[in-house]
Amino acid sequence: MDHTTLVQLGWAVVIVALGGIVGIGLVLLAATHLPRLIDRLTPNLDEGKEIARGNMAVAQYFGLIVAGSIVGLSIVIAAAVLGGIVAVLH
Repeated sequence: MDHTTLVQLGWAVVIVALGGIVGIGLVLLAATHLPRLIDRLTPNLDEGKEIARGNMAVAQYFGLIVAGSIVGLSIVIAAAVLGGIVAVLH
């Protein structure tokens, strides 16, 4: 292998590691802040109280919205990390 190839592969590994760490941090941050954001967007509905009363529709809606947002953020982070890898390898 050529020296420049090894350097490029090394940078690609560094970008993947840093992107993974930043991505995990952003997903954890989103997982903690998204439920509070949904609570603020629906001021007339107390999701916690409705879920405690057994209202499965609210529980499923709340869960799907939070889960969908986290999956969407994960896709964006994965695309950013992949873009960084492609930029380094070219």
